[in-house]
Amino acid sequence: MDKQAKQALDTGLESLQNWKESYGAWDVDSTLFVSDSKAEEVFTRLSQRLKCNYPFHHPVYAGQMLKPPHPITWAAYAMAMSINPNNHALDGGPPSSEMEKEVITELADFFGYGKNYLGHLTASGTIANLEALWIARESHPDKMIAFSSNSHYTHERMCGVLAVDSIKIPILEDGSFDLDKVNPDGVGTIVVTLGTTGLGEVEPLDQVILWAKEHGVRIHIDAAYGGFFRTLKDSELIDGTSWKLMQEADSIVVDPHKHGLQPYGCGCVLFKDPEVGRFYKHDSPYTYFTSDDLHLGEISLECSRAGAAAVALWATLQCFPLKENEGFGAIMAKCRQAALKGYSLMENSGNLVPYKKPELDILGYFPIHQSTKSTSQISELSKKVFEKGMKDQSFYLSLFKVPSLEFKRLHSEYEADTETVTILRSVFMRPEQLDFVGELISRIEKVI
Repeated sequence: MDKQAKQALDTGLESLQNWKESYGAWDVDSTLFVSDSKAEEVFTRLSQRLKCNYPFHHPVYAGQMLKPPHPITWAAYAMAMSINPNNHALDGGPPSSEMEKEVITELADFFGYGKNYLGHLTASGTIANLEALWIARESHPDKMIAFSSNSHYTHERMCGVLAVDSIKIPILEDGSFDLDKVNPDGVGTIVVTLGTTGLGEVEPLDQVILWAKEHGVRIHIDAAYGGFFRTLKDSELIDGTSWKLMQEADSIVVDPHKHGLQPYGCGCVLFKDPEVGRFYKHDSPYTYFTSDDLHLGEISLECSRAGAAAVALWATLQCFPLKENEGFGAIMAKCRQAALKGYSLMENSGNLVPYKKPELDILGYFPIHQSTKSTSQISELSKKVFEKGMKDQSFYLSLFKVPSLEFKRLHSEYEADTETVTILRSVFMRPEQLDFVGELISRIEKVI
């Protein structure tokens, strides 16, 4: 596939060069000249330095949420970057701006918003969530923003940036929100995470919708990590309850640079009510003259944004539609199946114990010996396994801390002699890991 992408990129760049030359011949200024020998020497050193990365591209890497972009994606991005369009205004990149509008239309339709919405790409999920919480503040300036104790730390951090009071909602043993602890009169927006970045937990949107509608509270969905799992909402692989209700939310964030096969620098925020655009209203003395159409910069907190990100996502969606049985659905299904297969294999392992059944494609688990009896011993052994795999380059995992009281509720046979327990965590973001997970577990067991 890399070879295919390179060939496509070469063809595309050649066509673009012909377009560039159609405006007339010119000489590149001498100050920009780099000799062939210098370029070769720099890129030789660069390739050596980049080899010091962990093998994010390979199924042996099951650590953090790092998913390399598809070769077609990076080829499209590189092609667009030879022009370097800016999607802040139509003047900065008319074609890439149109492509952004097209992909936003696809995403809005995918999440159930239909034709009446407002949205755009962002530089990241963090910025996308910042915009959503900013709209939450502007919509209810004197009210708090609520989110669960399992939500991403960005929500608490961005509330600090926005000078908005916030409240953390406790999670009950069954995974539901303890809404009895929340005074609805003081809350303007509640955040629901569909796919937590810790263990991929899907929060109870169905419960929150009833409460929010009763009390007139806005709902924001943080689906930065999990959003593309909506392709499986009608399958038997996941519980589709929350995924089928996403269109009921007032705003949604998704990160195409996670499961969307995109390079970093591609987030997305969507609003169900296009009238929130009034909060973005501003005027520029030089930016918006070439078109009377709405410029993306007029509905965005960011100014300059890479048009290449929109081009890459557009090309990806042409190749991989947002459907259950083809495109992204087929990819997400294998990621989910990899986690379920890992869980099943660990249930029958004498050295690895699954922390709990995964809801998406993130699996938490811990190593044991016959003598393992306490949370402190589990933490120590987890760290040793993690470090040994990295040192030998035989596997790459991540570590995850959970409260010992919560751990003991699920695994009562172990003594809680520490406040937290460190377990192992694997994120199965590559469909190839479905075939590799058995080998991965075998390697981990050998280390134990």
